[in-house]
Amino acid sequence: MIRLLLPLLLGASCVAQAQSAPKEAGPAPDYRVAATWAVGGAGGWDYLYVDHAGGRVYASHDGEVAVLDLATGHKVGVVPNTAGVHGIVVAQGHGFVSCGRTNAVVVFDPATLQVTATTPTGVRPDALLYDEFSGRVFAFNNGATTATVLDAATGAAVGTAELGGAPEAAVSDGQGTVFVNLEDKSEVVAFDAKTLVVKHRWPLGPGAEPSGLALDRAHRRLFSVCGNEKMVVLDADTGQRVAVLPIGSGVDGVVFDVGRQVAVSSNGSGTITVVKEDGPNAFRVAQTLATARGARTIALDEATHRLYLPTADLGPAPAPTPAVPHPRMSIVPNTFRVLVVE
Repeated sequence: MIRLLLPLLLGASCVAQAQSAPKEAGPAPDYRVAATWAVGGAGGWDYLYVDHAGGRVYASHDGEVAVLDLATGHKVGVVPNTAGVHGIVVAQGHGFVSCGRTNAVVVFDPATLQVTATTPTGVRPDALLYDEFSGRVFAFNNGATTATVLDAATGAAVGTAELGGAPEAAVSDGQGTVFVNLEDKSEVVAFDAKTLVVKHRWPLGPGAEPSGLALDRAHRRLFSVCGNEKMVVLDADTGQRVAVLPIGSGVDGVVFDVGRQVAVSSNGSGTITVVKEDGPNAFRVAQTLATARGARTIALDEATHRLYLPTADLGPAPAPTPAVPHPRMSIVPNTFRVLVVE
């Protein structure tokens, strides 16, 4: 999820219906920013991960993982030396961190936060996914066209999935199929979690440059959020396009809350877009909430329905150089924080 953060303006996205919802459809939740957890430090960020059972939130930040208490937001430790950190998952008693600069997944003990193993991957591992059906962790190599497959029980590499494009975020249906966005192809690929064989390859047009991906398992609906300010809803069995909805700019993440029946995109322009599912074929933009500029990734605590979004204050970009002709915006030190939305 390497993104150039542009000076995006805060503002509400266009609120419109992609398909008419039934008149008797229930109301969508009314979200608000309930708290802000100050973390501090310098540097950039990407994914974060909620471990409700362990009572922690893991936030990627400046070459390490900041570990926050889920109840208070207080920083309780770090997983260090995770250069180019992107994705984090906790599964089968182990923590996993993708390290894009070292082309590896770091395995750590969630109890002590000590690193226990390092497993090589393909080029620039980015998103991580734990699939409970196969008992595997998938590291999606955005600098290649592959996913490195790890045994969640041991952390050892057990295979490589060839995907045919640069992968971004992925989801599992819990029944043996993994779905992943291909950023450069503007496609969703479905592959077998055990054999690693590609089953389907579906276009996302009119969506382009997809990043975040979520799934409603019950209704078999995929939600792919795209860089051209669109959320594309696909049938997870046929790949048929069901709906296209407007979202904010700078998107990098999306979650689906089964209890609330909403898909929520996190837009780096400084909003979240709440899409209400009124039925398998009926979707509407129900709310656009101001968050903070740069809050482009998101995690859901399914037990409490709270949303977590990391960000920091952004300053001007440094002057271009021959080595870095398009520098990113600067990050104001000690402003890194996590927004809690409920």
